[in-house]
Amino acid sequence: MSTQMWIRQIHRWLSMAFTLAVIANIVAMIMQLQAVWIGVLALVPLIPLLATGLYLFALPYLNRSNA
Repeated sequence: MSTQMWIRQIHRWLSMAFTLAVIANIVAMIMQLQAVWIGVLALVPLIPLLATGLYLFALPYLNRSNA
C-alpha cells in the first residue's frame, strides 16, 4: 500500500475518533459534567487530523507540479 493510501486511512480513522470525542463532549455537557479532560479529548485526534488533512489538500497541487 502506498504512502498516500496510508495517510488517507489514518485520516479516516482520526476523523472517526474525533467525531466520537465530540459526541462524548456533547454528552458530558448535557449531563453537566465538569471534566476538562473530556474537552481535551477532542484535541488529541484533531492535531494529526489537521496535519493529514492539509497534506491531502495539497496533494493534487504537489502532483501537478511533478507532472
